[in-house]
Amino acid sequence: MIAADLAPLAVVLPFLGAAVTFILIRHARAQRAVSISTLSVTLLIEVVMLIAAPSSGTHAVKLGGWEPPFGIVLVVDQFSALMLVVSSAVSLSVLIYAAGQGMADGDEDGPVSIFHPTYLILVAGVSNAFLTGDLFNLYVGFEILLTASYVLMTLGGTAPRIRAGVTYVVVSVVSSMLFLIAIAMIYGATGTINMADLAVKLESVDPATQLVLHLMLLVAFGIKAAVFPLSFWLPDSYPTAPAPVTAVFAGLLTKVGVYAMVRVETLLFPGDRINSLLMVVALLTMVVGILGALAQSDIKRLLSFTLVSHIGYMVFGLAISTRIGLGAAVYYVAHHIIVQTSLFLVTGLIERRGGTANVDRLGGLAKLSPLLGLLFFLPAMNLAGIPPFSGFLGKLGLIQAGVELGTPLAYVLVAGGVATSLLTLLVMARVWNRAFWRSPADAEDPDPILLASKADGSSVGTSRHVTGEDTGRFAGKDPVRLLPASMTGPTIGLVALGLALTVLAGPLFTLSDGAAQEMLDRTPYIEAVLGAGADR
Repeated sequence: MIAADLAPLAVVLPFLGAAVTFILIRHARAQRAVSISTLSVTLLIEVVMLIAAPSSGTHAVKLGGWEPPFGIVLVVDQFSALMLVVSSAVSLSVLIYAAGQGMADGDEDGPVSIFHPTYLILVAGVSNAFLTGDLFNLYVGFEILLTASYVLMTLGGTAPRIRAGVTYVVVSVVSSMLFLIAIAMIYGATGTINMADLAVKLESVDPATQLVLHLMLLVAFGIKAAVFPLSFWLPDSYPTAPAPVTAVFAGLLTKVGVYAMVRVETLLFPGDRINSLLMVVALLTMVVGILGALAQSDIKRLLSFTLVSHIGYMVFGLAISTRIGLGAAVYYVAHHIIVQTSLFLVTGLIERRGGTANVDRLGGLAKLSPLLGLLFFLPAMNLAGIPPFSGFLGKLGLIQAGVELGTPLAYVLVAGGVATSLLTLLVMARVWNRAFWRSPADAEDPDPILLASKADGSSVGTSRHVTGEDTGRFAGKDPVRLLPASMTGPTIGLVALGLALTVLAGPLFTLSDGAAQEMLDRTPYIEAVLGAGADR
């Protein structure tokens, strides 16, 4: 038995945890313990698979004793193993943050008792999408995570969340229908939906039919990944959800779409037939997204637009379609999942500490809570690509790939990437200057708690954490204004993980480069599923 044989547990354990937490729906403490333990064990198993992936190569796990292409197969390679580890690490951090938020608010049933089973089902769907070796099982993974996300997005049942949920559901259903139609057409053209088998059989399909199938899949995945012009739904949907939900959505859900696009481009439709189109899409996604962010005053909406913008960098590397470009894209996907999630968690702390996430009403947070200022500053500079952070290293790899390609469109894409990075820095600097640096009195409509804290130096205005012994001391104060350790702890951990991507950049780039080589070669994937010589 090798480490990759543990792959089914990445899907099964969250499902089992969801079942147990549903049984414990009236026991909040037990729910929290089961949820956190389940994700911790899942993460440990995935780390073992990731460590073993470079040496063991691509490995397929055939479920139920059915041989491909007829049975369900899970495929572990360096890319899927990396995505599993990063997604589970982020999911665990957000789960601890959400549980801590419920405890800090004195709500033993918080966030909501249905949250834990739904959240674990979401994680199971994400893991299934990263591991699956056939298109229909990928569709099932999408539907699992999307069904869970519908519930999470509308938690609380407020009017804005219901409106955003309706938009999200409609867009997701349209995307899923396109995907399902594409699967039916592919099966009709080839007689299979196993991706390794398709990699062999699609070569004999008429080129015009190939192009239609190719574009249908890309449109379906492009909606899920929120690439321009299919990204219109995201900025109005994500910001309305609770902070932990928004954070995990921003970190993971769009990246599943990006992952699917990478698999389609490298495994099913290799070559550069539509690379020019992808370059244009990448450029427009970067530029339009960051211009939208410049116009926002609410930090959640601003970050939602930067999320769209930086999806463009991942499509950038995919469009270049070289080993360097694809390797940099793999690294950038891991970087962005962690950093973007960190920023949304910090935004939840800002909203809690300052009473709002609108920069027009904020001020003085750096003095009021230096820890909060640091937690925002580090991932913000990382997202903007300031040296020596991982954002800079990932963008540098993409720029190098674009320059090496040397086509006029590649140079335009490089220029757009540099401009987007500078504009991201401008956006982050604007938030810092208005929310953290200026005096609360200079805000357009400052929250009274900010002015009161500055004026009298009361304990509510400190950045200290809530502990058991503080309960009596802060009696009568508004606990929502404090930063509990149960929420800052996981945020610190996730920010530190983002910094670790810089410290460990050498091994991670080696891993990303190996993943890119495996995907561009295709042979390891095909032979792992179908057997040696299957691609000949």
